[in-house]
Amino acid sequence: MATRQQPVKDPYNIIITGVGGQGNVMASRVLSNMLVEKGLNVTIGETFGASQRGGSVMSHIRVSPRGTWSPQIPKGQVDVVVTLEPIEAVRVLARYGNPSVRVLTNTRPIYPAGVIAGEADYPDLPTIKETLDKLAARTWFIDATDRAMSMGNPILGNIMMIGALAALEELPLDRDVFAAVLGRTLPEEKLDDNIKAFDLGVEMVNKAS
Repeated sequence: MATRQQPVKDPYNIIITGVGGQGNVMASRVLSNMLVEKGLNVTIGETFGASQRGGSVMSHIRVSPRGTWSPQIPKGQVDVVVTLEPIEAVRVLARYGNPSVRVLTNTRPIYPAGVIAGEADYPDLPTIKETLDKLAARTWFIDATDRAMSMGNPILGNIMMIGALAALEELPLDRDVFAAVLGRTLPEEKLDDNIKAFDLGVEMVNKAS
């Protein structure tokens, strides 16, 4: 995978979204630290719904080689959406989407309490795919949670989504900077699993492209 030296545009606007308990904030911090490691200016803005009850959690990440931007991405100006839960991608695109946006979404749903109680419906994955294909320039559906569970740690799915984002080659993200950032805080045995997860994310996008 080629390593880009600068984002494809300035600022480059990213939204990472999911529901409470999925590790959304952790994913945004890892990604932001990777970009800072590359010498870029990164601004993060976060919004939390009823996160402890499985509500929406959203991180706005704005990346620039020249300066800092306001933490809130303007309506209709997101460049890429990384979602840890598929229906959250639809919610984000309704406000921040545009014809050129790219979407990377984990395929594993997290059902709200209303759905579990039989009081609301949750669309099936083919319906969500059809909707996202209409709202985005390109979509990738990543079986991140399923692959992470096969590795024995569901949270590795978030790392796979970061690898998937790196595979788009629109930002200066690569395996080496990922290993450098996580290597400061993780013991070697955990770092190895995280690098494997990152590589799997890259692989899944490359196979789908």
